[in-house]
Amino acid sequence: METSLRYSGDSKALRIHAKEKFPIYSKTHLQVHGELDTRTGTPSNFCAMIRHFYPDLLTSLGVGLRYDRRDKVQYTVRGKKSFLVTNNGLVNFLVKGRYDVDQEFKGRKSEGAAEFTFSIFNFQRDQDVRLKLGYEVFEKVPYLQIRENNWTLNADMNGRWNIRFDL
Repeated sequence: METSLRYSGDSKALRIHAKEKFPIYSKTHLQVHGELDTRTGTPSNFCAMIRHFYPDLLTSLGVGLRYDRRDKVQYTVRGKKSFLVTNNGLVNFLVKGRYDVDQEFKGRKSEGAAEFTFSIFNFQRDQDVRLKLGYEVFEKVPYLQIRENNWTLNADMNGRWNIRFDL
C-alpha cells in the first residue's frame, strides 16, 4: 500500500492518503485510493477504478467511481498518453484527461493537461529529481511539480499549491 501525508494551501489541513492496486489481469488492475482529513476526522474522497495499461502505446485508460465530500458520488473516465522525447526516457511529453459525471450522468467536471517531465537520476548521491511543467487546458492555467525522492511540491499560476511526503 502506498501512503502519503498531504497538505495544501486551500484546505489548511493535513490529509492522510492511501492507495492500493489489486491485479486483475496482466495489464489491468483495480486501483483504490482514499483520503482522511485530520482536521475533521472524516474521509475527504475515495475512488475505485479499473485501469488498463497499453505498454506498447505508452497509454492507460480507466473507468470508475469517485466519492467527494462536496460533489458526492460521481462516475469517472480517465486516460493518459505518454510520448518519449528522448531515447533514454528522461524527457517525456504527456497528454492526460478526466471526465466526471454525476449519478444522473450529467457532466460535472472536465480536466485535461499537457505536460513535459524531466527526470534527473542521482542529481546528488541517492537523490532523484523530477521536474514537471504543464498546462491545464480547461482552467487555462500553467503549473509545475518538483519531486525529490519522497517529497513533492505542486504549484500553479493561480497561487494554489500543495506538498506531499510519501511514507
